[in-house]
Amino acid sequence: MASKILSFIFSILLLAFQLRFSTCQTTLVKGGYWFPGSGFAVSDINSAYFTHLFCAFADVNSQTYQVTISSSNQPQFSTFTQTVQRKNPSVKTLLSIGGGAANVNTFASMASQSSSRKSFIDSSIRLARTYNFHGLDLDWEYPSDNTQMRNFGTLLNEWRAAVVIEGRNSGKQPLLLSAAVLYLSYYYSTSVSYPIQAISNSLDWINLMAYDFYGPGWSPSSTGPPAALYNPGRRESGDNGVNSWIQAGLSAKKLVLGFPFYGWSWRLVNANDHGLYAPANGAGLAGDGSIGYSQIKQYISQNNAAKVYNSTVVTDYCYSGTTWIGYDDLQSISTKVSYAKGKGLLGYFAWHVGADDNWALSTKASQTWGA
Repeated sequence: MASKILSFIFSILLLAFQLRFSTCQTTLVKGGYWFPGSGFAVSDINSAYFTHLFCAFADVNSQTYQVTISSSNQPQFSTFTQTVQRKNPSVKTLLSIGGGAANVNTFASMASQSSSRKSFIDSSIRLARTYNFHGLDLDWEYPSDNTQMRNFGTLLNEWRAAVVIEGRNSGKQPLLLSAAVLYLSYYYSTSVSYPIQAISNSLDWINLMAYDFYGPGWSPSSTGPPAALYNPGRRESGDNGVNSWIQAGLSAKKLVLGFPFYGWSWRLVNANDHGLYAPANGAGLAGDGSIGYSQIKQYISQNNAAKVYNSTVVTDYCYSGTTWIGYDDLQSISTKVSYAKGKGLLGYFAWHVGADDNWALSTKASQTWGA
């Protein structure tokens, strides 16, 4: 009985926090992620093209569940906000936690217990305030069963409550809260759904990772559009993801559409068969086959590669010999931004700013959306 009473009291308090929170929502996100492994200096970011910049990634200690920043990243993270605001004093910054290389078991374990969630929440808020971030971004890739989804929702509710209390006690604007999520509203099976109500109540928005649909590491036998906006007859598309979230009950104004400033390469089986879904045999370039937009532009120039824009799928690709690269160029970015605005979404974001080519994609995105 006592636990039910406490749960009821918590629900009432959370509702009061959310009523206050609802009066100061973000109206537009032109976002971009930066990470130190890009080799791109924070001081070189042209923040004029963005309303929000994400500093990635803080870590979660697997024993204490506290959010930490590695000593090697501390100098850049600690001055991130100060640095990017030199060119754009109004840009908001968020400290992003986790990422694709983070240990998913650590996140699952952290979210499963009240004490470990509190450790995560309190330390994240403390770090954000210490380094003058305007918000926090959770990148848990991905809660993969119903228990994890349920715990994810509990974590978000408690995070929001703590952020509001901290803002009130400190006399500061409450920290922004966002999360980077799978492009779908469920974990590949509709039976494992994201906690829509908790997301709606507790996050300012979610960043839909509408990219990496195809890549040589997980779909090596044929080329594919890495970040298709549409994909007739197939599930993997940004439009399908956006619609799944809206149909699940989340407001379009909580959705931010993601696109990549990089591409994936394949090695064609036959140089004369070079369209979408052409037979391939793994990566076309060294390493994992990924390549930043600025390097793609160099590759096209140096190899006199043929370029194709597919308006049905909304993707670009180029090829030279047996090397095939799928990516987003200016037309794809412009079309996606127009789509996001037309659907009533909150905005867009890119991974990652360091891969742009003299800010060509960032400029195109910002100008397409407008003020």
